[in-house]
Amino acid sequence: MAFALKQEFDSGPALHTASWRVAGRHARRVVMKAGDCLSIESVDGVQGCEVLNVEPGLLADHKARLDDSHFGSPEQTLAMLGDSSRASQQLNELLQQWQVVLTETSVCLPLSGTELSGNGVILEALADIELVVVAAAVRMDVTQQNAAGELNLTLSSTSIPDLPAPLAEPVAEYRIPKASARAYLVKEGQWIQIMDVQGKQSSDFLAFDADSVHPQAGSVTNGNGPLGLDAAATRTVMNHSMPQPGLHSRFFDQNLQILLEVVQDTVGRHDSFLLACTPKYYEDQGYFGHDSCTENFNKALAEYGIAPRAGWPAINFFFNTSVADCGAVEAAEPWSRPGDYVLLRANRDLLCASSACPDDIDAANGWAPSDIHVRIYDANEHFPRSIAYRDLPQELPRMTQESGFHPRTSALTPHFVEYHGFWVASEYSGWGTTAEYLACRERVAMIDLSPLRKFEVLGPDAEALLQLALTRNVRKLSIGEVTYTALCQVTGGMIDDGTLFRMCQNNFRLITGDSYVATWLRELAAKENFQVTVQESTDQIHNVAVQGPNSRELLNQLIWTPEHETGLNELAWFHFIRGRLGGPTGRPVMVSRTGYTGELGFEVWCHPDDAVTVWDAIWEAGQAFDIAPMGFDALDRLRIEAGLIFAGHEFCPQTNPYEAGVGFTVPMKTKEDDFIGRTAMKRQAPESRHKLMGLMVHSNEPVAHGDEVFQGRFPVGVITSATYSPILKSQIALVRLAPDCAVPDTELEIGQLDGQQKRIAATVCKVPFYDPERTRVRS
Repeated sequence: MAFALKQEFDSGPALHTASWRVAGRHARRVVMKAGDCLSIESVDGVQGCEVLNVEPGLLADHKARLDDSHFGSPEQTLAMLGDSSRASQQLNELLQQWQVVLTETSVCLPLSGTELSGNGVILEALADIELVVVAAAVRMDVTQQNAAGELNLTLSSTSIPDLPAPLAEPVAEYRIPKASARAYLVKEGQWIQIMDVQGKQSSDFLAFDADSVHPQAGSVTNGNGPLGLDAAATRTVMNHSMPQPGLHSRFFDQNLQILLEVVQDTVGRHDSFLLACTPKYYEDQGYFGHDSCTENFNKALAEYGIAPRAGWPAINFFFNTSVADCGAVEAAEPWSRPGDYVLLRANRDLLCASSACPDDIDAANGWAPSDIHVRIYDANEHFPRSIAYRDLPQELPRMTQESGFHPRTSALTPHFVEYHGFWVASEYSGWGTTAEYLACRERVAMIDLSPLRKFEVLGPDAEALLQLALTRNVRKLSIGEVTYTALCQVTGGMIDDGTLFRMCQNNFRLITGDSYVATWLRELAAKENFQVTVQESTDQIHNVAVQGPNSRELLNQLIWTPEHETGLNELAWFHFIRGRLGGPTGRPVMVSRTGYTGELGFEVWCHPDDAVTVWDAIWEAGQAFDIAPMGFDALDRLRIEAGLIFAGHEFCPQTNPYEAGVGFTVPMKTKEDDFIGRTAMKRQAPESRHKLMGLMVHSNEPVAHGDEVFQGRFPVGVITSATYSPILKSQIALVRLAPDCAVPDTELEIGQLDGQQKRIAATVCKVPFYDPERTRVRS
């Protein structure tokens, strides 16, 4: 056997660490040297793993012994490989790539979710080995609740961990030693991956049109030297005059032509508006003769005949800068960790230059400059666009995903935006926001809502946990019923809102917008010593909303339900059914009579592997009803008309449900059990609360979230959302107002600029603007 089972790391020489996340039903190969330690932790305390490429044997005499009883055959991995799912195909490809052959006689180390909960398990390698950790699990259909969970792996080693595996086969690789720079050529269409080797290391980047460096017949230059990255041109074309820390999606030259595109970014914190560090910077600090990126670039570019400069405009990858409200630039240690990268694509033949910044006099490189690594990939490779986000500050970055419906939505539009870690369509080519909106109001429309977060809450104390965590009275919720609820912190401020499905007596499915909800519920359950598990199932349940007056008639043709289930025609508002698509042998689906449009509507929930089939069936049947796809721009217009709230607009952790306009979710008098936030909200005098109201805006000049609302000279509220309503033929807005002004027919003004130089008249009204009695959604 090649490793030992330990409960904590031994003290010893300085250690380097590398961390990875293994999603449920995925795998990770880990290369370990003798003495390295690997920590494996189950995030939800339920997901276990199987460690492949191991066998029992003797260990060092001062370590615990793993005898034959700890080992077994990889039953769960083999079962997963045989289920013909997308995850199964991906695992098969990885095992072939890693040259791992599995049979029923193969040996693995199985570790249960219980063993991996808490601080997890630590394995110490006694020889150089290559492990494969599989988060094996069966496929969860939408009617089940056995969600596959995540594993966190941390490798601790006295040696610097190897670079992450290439994204594909590189055509070239360059190591940029610390405090140096290098120039290199890239062909049109090739991909450039710039990696931070040890973490917290900035890398300045330059790019020039290769033809303008070595002019060819007919090539075009700006007449003032080579065409290169131009910050002013980029800011102007991208319509972002002072970027926040981060990157533009495209970078332009002086002729306003695209040089390159940003495709992936695992950090999200960069500087794209300053110069590379200059000799003057160090001299002003008293460090005469200190290396600088500018001087290193001048040396690297000299062989291409490019004249030196006193300061090079650059993209400063991983340089953690921000711009204060007063315009001052501030800097702190980079957020990048070992192996973090940015992936770019060249839009033409380029001469590029990358540096490993030599700055060791401040936080720019964590006071310890290190190397940068560059990989170039062939133009024929394909990498999806994605950017990093985190649910918790200390966790690994998560990258933007495509939903199971993406093969169909992407065929209908190129207009996608990032929303809560998923790419979603903003509008569709050939339709547009207004046409999509009208289709929902008049006929039927469908929209991909897969970014919604799904959580399975199971166990004897599941009801008790949710009764404490949610404002709604969960005890009154019947099996097959759905309720809309708020989730609050002790101050009464809303963490999120969502819908709760009662799947059976002790099993629930909670749908919200924020993955942090799972962490919050687990921490609450541990504090109260509840016997309950909380598993996130977002990656195993995707959903499309079918909304509009013809939605029931459309779906009634498609959804089969068994005899014991209510038929779709009889499905009541805020209830759900389990069924199959097209007949008793069709794909499993769940259908709920819920939505976010103020129209009669449903949501269809399915496994991502079934998403294309579900979309095709609805789309084909919908042709008879002149169905339209719907993007998030149209959805936003519909929900504002319906007076429905949105996170970050109508509510935040400093806004309680009453102030957010959903006080009906707080049964203060009728809920017998305590719930989080109740005391704080009860302490607040109802007469003092700001209220969510509507505004009829007497102008077509656009108003927006954050605009202050005035009565006379002084502000009395703030706009939370605004849109133009085609049905009302007026611009409308949701607004949070001081109670004295939250009276229908009150005349107010929306202030722009500083509120004193420009005002737009508006009149207070009740919400919802559209169908105030909600007769359509209840029909």
